[in-house]
Amino acid sequence: MDAYADPPAPAAAVPVAAVDAAGAVTLWSPAARQWLGWSPDEIVGRPAAGLLAAPLPGPARTALVRHQEWSGTVRARHRGGDTVRIPVRACPCRSGPDTVLWLLLAPAPDGRDPRAEPADPLREWAYTQSPIAASVYDHENRLAGANDEMIRISGRPEREILGLRLAEIHPGPPFEEFGRMMDEVLRTGKPIRTDAYFRAPGESRERAWASFFTPLKDAAGTVRGVSLAALDRTEQYWARKRLALVNDAGARIGTTLDVTRTAEELTEVTTGGFADFTGVDLLESVAQGDEPRRDDDTGAATLRRAAARRSSGAPVTGAAGPGAAHTYPPHSPPARALASGLPCLRHADDPAVRAWLAGTPALPDDVLARGVWSVLAVPLSARGTVLGVVTFVLHRGPGAVGAFDPAEGADAGFDADDVLLAEEIAARAGTCLDNARRYALEREVALTLQRNLLPSRLPEQGAVEVTSRYLPAGSQAGIGGDWFDVIPLSGARVALVVGDVVGHGLQASAVMGRLRAALRTLADLDLAPDELLTHLDDLVIQLAQDQAVEAAGPGAHAVRETGATCLYVVYDPVSRRCVMARAGHPAPLLVTPEGAARYLDIPSGPPLGLGGLPFESAELELPEGSLLALYTDGLVEGRDHDIGAGLETLRGTLSGPAAPLESTCDAVLAALLPDRAERPADDIALLLARTRSLGSAHVRDWELPADRAAVADARKRASEQLAAWGLEELSFTTELVVSELVTNAVRYAYAPIRLRLIRDVAALICEVSDASSTSPRMRRARVFDEGGRGLLLVAQLTERWGTRFTADGKTIWAEQALPAAPGTPD
Repeated sequence: MDAYADPPAPAAAVPVAAVDAAGAVTLWSPAARQWLGWSPDEIVGRPAAGLLAAPLPGPARTALVRHQEWSGTVRARHRGGDTVRIPVRACPCRSGPDTVLWLLLAPAPDGRDPRAEPADPLREWAYTQSPIAASVYDHENRLAGANDEMIRISGRPEREILGLRLAEIHPGPPFEEFGRMMDEVLRTGKPIRTDAYFRAPGESRERAWASFFTPLKDAAGTVRGVSLAALDRTEQYWARKRLALVNDAGARIGTTLDVTRTAEELTEVTTGGFADFTGVDLLESVAQGDEPRRDDDTGAATLRRAAARRSSGAPVTGAAGPGAAHTYPPHSPPARALASGLPCLRHADDPAVRAWLAGTPALPDDVLARGVWSVLAVPLSARGTVLGVVTFVLHRGPGAVGAFDPAEGADAGFDADDVLLAEEIAARAGTCLDNARRYALEREVALTLQRNLLPSRLPEQGAVEVTSRYLPAGSQAGIGGDWFDVIPLSGARVALVVGDVVGHGLQASAVMGRLRAALRTLADLDLAPDELLTHLDDLVIQLAQDQAVEAAGPGAHAVRETGATCLYVVYDPVSRRCVMARAGHPAPLLVTPEGAARYLDIPSGPPLGLGGLPFESAELELPEGSLLALYTDGLVEGRDHDIGAGLETLRGTLSGPAAPLESTCDAVLAALLPDRAERPADDIALLLARTRSLGSAHVRDWELPADRAAVADARKRASEQLAAWGLEELSFTTELVVSELVTNAVRYAYAPIRLRLIRDVAALICEVSDASSTSPRMRRARVFDEGGRGLLLVAQLTERWGTRFTADGKTIWAEQALPAAPGTPD
């Protein structure tokens, strides 16, 4: 079968030309003359290549070599000198055993001068001169034409690339992917848009391009080719990047109220995307948490490096790392920014910058070695006060970040837009740094106040063995109002207290101090736990009312919520009875000597400050060696567990055989706060108390008749008991105290009258109880008065004395310190 198809019979009006194997024109129809203006006499016999205004497209050359049919557009020379685009169909025909004749067919001209195509020259000019790079590809995705801008960014002349596919023109990414997209457009007839950031072959640097691949369809809707348009969107690209960086800075800078962490966040946001190196320096006073103070207003300044970061991610240490102090000379960009309060942008061609870079330790050696091209120093300010300076550095040449500068050239550095961007980020960081600094200052004040308000050491007493732990909350939450206390009471008893004030900060610490002082005063009155909480509730209500009145005054301010919870426990080692009441506070945990742990079922009263609701006490007897755990909710509530899980963990940790209290405290904190490096979300107060018992060997009591003769008998019995205890040296004072207290009871009170002596760990306690509710008072007797000196003598001879009321009357008590053991310092 003949390898060549028979060409269609040309019509008279169809331009026809024939070219022999040697490339000479052998046929030129009249219609062909209408296309190019040449007569047959002028063309026949001449080389066909002379008619071409541009080399044949690649597919046409391939078809010539392979003797295959080809269709496409060629550029030919008109007789008048113009260039005409002609759609041509070339058909190979056998003209001999070894030769081929090419028959060229073109659409019939419509009578118009082909040089006038397109009808409006503005179309051609708009295409060729458009600033948007555009090109046209045929049905095989081979280049059929390109405008001047596309030729420019291609970096190759048009004659070299006509007829080639895009991947043949520019091998490698992203053009190979673009070629696949063009094939998809030809196949589906649907346009595609893609955005990419790359360096075009004819450009010196990378740019952001929006590429549009559009199908070209004929009147029947058949896809005949693809147009490619590339729009330079570099400025918009960098504008979006700048906006994204500002948004990122707003979200990532200032997540904590810690000065150092805020400075680190500033370097993390800007390094690698905006600068190759970022260093944050703060005034020495700011770094120490004080108010900003400038040592010198001439430009020279000493600052402390708070954070530093390279684009490589390697840590910055040594003289350029965090903690290092730097003194910037007046000609350096950081010093200029500090002195003026305005950004300072300098390039390495500035002699002053070169002099500074030659000897500064503020930049790492590898940063200097890579070549510093651009330095931008921006002051960190808040409320009109400079806190420090942030320094951004760009390298020169390959591998540099390039900042947000769309300017041409590989050595482009920071520009005016970058300065505005850096100012925006620095303003955000400055405000966050100032907030963190002010919070740190307030936190330190609150911590100092709280340390002074909480007991520095627990008092010595014989009722219980105690130990405690207190952990302030992390910087985000703020110092709270948690407190604990151990208060010795009369009769060798002890009060254990744990409380928690609502809120955080200085106000919470101040309220905590007032409540603790008031509770100690109320405890000295020996009030029952439920009665004591009632009085404390009244005090919290009064505090809230006073604050509301202050807020309504001339210096009006927001009223913070005032409230508190409290757990109050009184333990008597003589009777081993424990009385307790709580106001909205978690119930205490009891661990028996056998190791069984349970939460005590105590009526839960309302939190302090609500008013109008009663509190209830609960009483139980505790075996000697029982362990009581009092705590605040910060111990059992955490970021990773709820209060129920925390209570169960606490119960499980304290269950089991008895262990030293110090190690038990540590075990509780380790179980509920496994990561001790992370500060708790709320204050934590923990008080552990192991009960003791004062048995008959330490306590003696007698019932006395309401008779004056009972006074002498009471003195005798007290003296004999002191001899049995080996406390003879206290006999004189004790006999006098017993005599005065029993005499008062016989004279002014009612039976029954009881005398009790208690030998505590560090004191001898003398108590006289009667059935009267009349409170004794101490008065100063006149010279000739026969009485009125009894309580005055008691007060002078003992360390402390007082009265407590009971359901059956009252008890007057007095304490004396036990003599020091031999070899023990007084």
